[in-house]
Amino acid sequence: MRIVVLGATGMAGAAVVSEAAGRGHDVTAVSRQQRPQTGNRLTSHLVDVTDVDGVAGLLEECDAAVVAIRPPAGQEGDLAGMTRGVLDAASRSETPLLIVGGAAPLRSPAHPGTLVIDDPTVVPPAWREVARASLEQLRACRDHEYRGWVYLSPPALFGPGTSTGSYRRGTTTLLVDDQGVSRISPEDLARAVVDELEHPGGDQHFTVIASS
Repeated sequence: MRIVVLGATGMAGAAVVSEAAGRGHDVTAVSRQQRPQTGNRLTSHLVDVTDVDGVAGLLEECDAAVVAIRPPAGQEGDLAGMTRGVLDAASRSETPLLIVGGAAPLRSPAHPGTLVIDDPTVVPPAWREVARASLEQLRACRDHEYRGWVYLSPPALFGPGTSTGSYRRGTTTLLVDDQGVSRISPEDLARAVVDELEHPGGDQHFTVIASS
């Protein structure tokens, strides 16, 4: 496959680039300021995702794109607008998008009628405004006329850690392990992303968690 990764130097994006290239896909790594690494089957571009024409040009010749964008700290409110721009760009060529978002739009496993963002045991008050960005991002996707997207919500804890080499998949409810922990490493999340690109699961919104 020919895969474009937007946000390729971030934690999620860099892991996806490595996983996709390692599986033999042709990867175009795109970043706003820092040029990603190049190599066999890997090219890079400096493009700001707010440049809709620039993004649209990159998406014309690919089979799918991964959107792993994150605004700078303090500018999280820009995420929904940035995502709308990518959706506008993708709609021109009808390029499938896999958007790596956040956990906030998932339902709480303890309170099924409550979103994670409204469950303080998962999202403490200090994290609420940051978490709101992913909720607004998913709403922007749902409100957009282009429907060729899939939204992946990571677990509550996403960051460096032990890679288990596998993961468990769910839909719209936050997953937890036997100890009540909801966690995944970038490497395991990247496996789920590339698996979805290779073999779409049919869910427009899904989540994953590291296997115990």
